[in-house]
Amino acid sequence: MSNIDWSPLCELIGAHQKVLLSCHVRPDADALGSELALAGFLKQLGKDVRIINPSVQPKGMDFLVGDHEVRHVGDGVTTEDFDWAEIHIILDTSAWSQLPGLANFYRKTKSRKVIIDHHVSSDSLGAEEFKDVTSPATGCLIFDLGRALNCELTPEIATFLYAAIATDTGWFRFPSTTSYTMQIISELIRAGAEPHQIYENLYEQNTLPQLKLMGRVLGQVQTDFDGLLAYTIVTCEDFSATGTTPVDTEGLVNYCLTLAGTQAAFIAVEQRSRQVKVSFRCRTDWDVSKIAESFGGGGHRQASGAMLNGPLSSAVTKVLGKFREMFETSEKTDH
Repeated sequence: MSNIDWSPLCELIGAHQKVLLSCHVRPDADALGSELALAGFLKQLGKDVRIINPSVQPKGMDFLVGDHEVRHVGDGVTTEDFDWAEIHIILDTSAWSQLPGLANFYRKTKSRKVIIDHHVSSDSLGAEEFKDVTSPATGCLIFDLGRALNCELTPEIATFLYAAIATDTGWFRFPSTTSYTMQIISELIRAGAEPHQIYENLYEQNTLPQLKLMGRVLGQVQTDFDGLLAYTIVTCEDFSATGTTPVDTEGLVNYCLTLAGTQAAFIAVEQRSRQVKVSFRCRTDWDVSKIAESFGGGGHRQASGAMLNGPLSSAVTKVLGKFREMFETSEKTDH
């Protein structure tokens, strides 16, 4: 069980009818799966539920959305859409930087604001927070909330939560995975989640352009600090040459961490705006969230991200400097 007392939120939900759900920009399976699962629970209680996110979900998440209406800022969303809500729940983030576009609407509404999250990085969003940074996924928190609300775990909701938890635990290989995580997974499978189908939908839908991009990106992997760090870059030219977009780099940083002896990794992705999105990964003994936070980003100890100003070469140099500090500090501590 999470360390959260859900009773105040259950009472809040019970006292209101209209609930708006939102998550972070470029929603992953944990964010989107948690949203859709919570929407399902709330509808069982007879609530009116809408979902509006900062951006459209990556195409790889479309199988989760299905026929459900998930709107995003920029597709005709107005202030009235936010004023409609009596409760506005933000899932899987506590950071303003993860709510571009949506933050302006969020600040202006008079709805009761709620955060459900498991990330360490946090801003003050003026909300009632239901956070557990020891939880491996927001999906685990929504599972517990659904139980607290006495809701039914349907096959569809089980699928949403399985996708959420499986992806944020690295398919159960990250240290955050616990015996309770697997108890939840067991219940989700019993309720109708199909692991093989979910995995296929998430990881076995690559296009030929995506594979060609992967080849270019992995061909540029470099190491530093005596092999402790592995990293690679992706340029706008790479996207043009392969017919891909920055969304197609999702997950590529994890390949860098498979290199023997590597303790940390990052991928720097040039955006059309010439900003640089950097994704960080590391093994258990390290903490890349501090590096991400130094650039205005955030996330988990082992998986974080940030957006830096370009050019690409300058951003990479800055990131390497932060890793140098991290490794040198560790050496001093060890001695």
